[in-house]
Amino acid sequence: MTDTTLTETAIARLVDRFYDKVAADAVIGPVFNAVVHDWPEHKRLLTSFWCSVALRAASYRGNPMAAHRPLPIRAEHFDHWLALWRATCAEELDEAGAVQMVDYAERIGRSLKYGLGLNPNARGIGVPLVSVSR
Repeated sequence: MTDTTLTETAIARLVDRFYDKVAADAVIGPVFNAVVHDWPEHKRLLTSFWCSVALRAASYRGNPMAAHRPLPIRAEHFDHWLALWRATCAEELDEAGAVQMVDYAERIGRSLKYGLGLNPNARGIGVPLVSVSR
């Protein structure tokens, strides 16, 4: 198994930096800012989620599908979110860790799109995707 920068501390830093970008983003910021009233608490919850996904921490108790269902989310929002996630992973993690976290996010995104009745293969229009080399 390769050593990566995926630790609870690294994931917390990734989540913190990523959601700072999300809150300020013109495309998805309004969706998040309308429902997130306590960003530090939201970041703690999402750190718990990502640690459960990547580190098998089993610390997250929640239902991502139910949390996203009432939101005015379109397929291109997922694509834009993923582009920001890819860029932030590349900035904050080593290559192996970034690839792993992007892979998790892509799979989770496809599942959420499917569950929300959005086209899981849709791509946002005019949204550049930042690639992480493998």
